[in-house]
Amino acid sequence: MTTAADTPPAATPGAAPAADATPAGPTRRTWAGFAVVLGAVVLNILDSTIVNVAAPSIRAELAMSTSSLEWVAAAYTLALAVGLVASARLGDVVGRRRMLLLGLGGFVLTSVACAAAPTGDALVVARALQGLAAATMVPQCFGLVRELFTPARVGTAMGAMGPAIGLSTVLGPVVAGSLMQLDAFGTGWRSLFLVNVPVGLAAIAVGRRVLPANRRAPGARVDVVGTAMLGAVSLLLTYPLVEGRALGWPLWVFGLLLAVVPLLVVFVRHQRGRVAAGASTVIEPSVLRKSSYVAGIVFMAVFFGAVVGVQFVVGVFLQVGLDKSAFDAGLYLSSLAVGSLVGAGVGSWAAQRVGRPVLHVGTTTMAAGCLVLWFSLRGSAEVGVAALSPGLALFGLGMGMIFVPLFAIVLGGIEDHEVGSATGLLTATEQLGASLGIAGLATLFFHVYDLESGGPLAAAAAGRHLLAAEHTLLASIGLAALAWGLAWFLPRRARTDAGAH
Repeated sequence: MTTAADTPPAATPGAAPAADATPAGPTRRTWAGFAVVLGAVVLNILDSTIVNVAAPSIRAELAMSTSSLEWVAAAYTLALAVGLVASARLGDVVGRRRMLLLGLGGFVLTSVACAAAPTGDALVVARALQGLAAATMVPQCFGLVRELFTPARVGTAMGAMGPAIGLSTVLGPVVAGSLMQLDAFGTGWRSLFLVNVPVGLAAIAVGRRVLPANRRAPGARVDVVGTAMLGAVSLLLTYPLVEGRALGWPLWVFGLLLAVVPLLVVFVRHQRGRVAAGASTVIEPSVLRKSSYVAGIVFMAVFFGAVVGVQFVVGVFLQVGLDKSAFDAGLYLSSLAVGSLVGAGVGSWAAQRVGRPVLHVGTTTMAAGCLVLWFSLRGSAEVGVAALSPGLALFGLGMGMIFVPLFAIVLGGIEDHEVGSATGLLTATEQLGASLGIAGLATLFFHVYDLESGGPLAAAAAGRHLLAAEHTLLASIGLAALAWGLAWFLPRRARTDAGAH
């Protein structure tokens, strides 16, 4: 859903000057390169959220269980989280331009594989591969922006990028509903993946001509063992939450969750050992000694867990619980998009003028939106767009306030040499938080709704769809409250050169 930053590479003797090196400012070539980067970012964001509205249709056509359905969304974000850190380092080793174009090519191929998936298991595997392809291209984007623009112009470019990222996050369900309503050539939900093909191919064609030449950071290496450990941590956190309910919560599921703690201890010791040996590390160890940054990591996971988890559950609730079409569900969620757009404007203004307090206002507004939705659903025989829109708009407003300034605030206490590592870890944490949000909130929703035993009609008749949504909204209020408390430990002011994420 965001991009990873790196410290600017050292100038190479004899290297060609950047496209915007002239005093006249960015050229058309520069802005064309920026459009390619923004296209890659938006493709990733849309595919992180676009399947939420299509989930019931996918489940019906491919005869998937509810836990398998959760994996259609979680497999993408989990694979993305696992691959981000390694790919960010690979961008230093082989060049960001090469990695971005390679990722775009893989994204196009895996999108075709998703569209052609004959079974639920095949779709989950294709989604995981698509997430790995996204992990290849996403970490290169912020570094390429810094190469395309002079330091004085980077803030302008990232200021334009922030609202586009926030709006794309909430427009995914609206786009999905529109594509499914169009049903071009009878492709149904498969069109959600096929639409990536022309966009990706166009980005590759333009990117080959306008992106800066590959630059390699001297001495950069990939810590394979450390990357594998982080991947194992992500899997140990996500797999038990997705599969636990379907398996009846056996004890070994909780054992996997507990195994995360010793594995993290081993990871930290491994990183310290590599520092002592003068070797490259996955994470700059000094960033983990900053309490404000560690609090920011947890805030990131909680915030994006609430955002993506709520969107997933609301999309399922509208279609499975209220029997709305995918197009109608997208229209319902448009109020979320409108609120987010307004909130993004507030966040852009508040990033440097207000700083950390905007996070408190945003999380409070998100919680208020969930509370309004809870009251709208409680005891209601029928739920219409007029009942849901105010709460969704409030939730989107708070979410948008946080999107733009979040990275810059979390990085407020980070030194210049730590920016690349710190931002890469934040990006991976964002994706992991999204996976955990889908896994946790969807597990709660389906546990109450109990599709497997009662079926959609029986559950709806019993009002179980409303009860499931109410429980999920209360849990979301809890997540917003936790994020509100964590925000007090973040830096008071935003980092001026971090830009929007």
